[in-house]
Amino acid sequence: MNEECFADFVSGVSLNGSIVRLDLASLSTTEKDEKDQPKAVFRQRVIMPVEGFVRSFAVMARAMEQLEKQGVIKRPTGTDLKTAEPSAPQSINFK
Repeated sequence: MNEECFADFVSGVSLNGSIVRLDLASLSTTEKDEKDQPKAVFRQRVIMPVEGFVRSFAVMARAMEQLEKQGVIKRPTGTDLKTAEPSAPQSINFK
């Protein structure tokens, strides 16, 4: 069986022993925040061992390099990525 789950972004990552949990979220079409923007709502959780997370991270890093080469994204320059604030999540559903 092949199932798909759409998510706008990863809303949280937690580590418990040797298990990593990634929470996936989407922007709601019905729920709004105090600024009348779509609220992020939990969709699904991906649970994997640390080794699987490390492998997944390497795959995503290669994807980021490709996106940068294609001009789809531009990495911030002169910014410490550990302290950089992520931009507000954007969804193709709300343009």
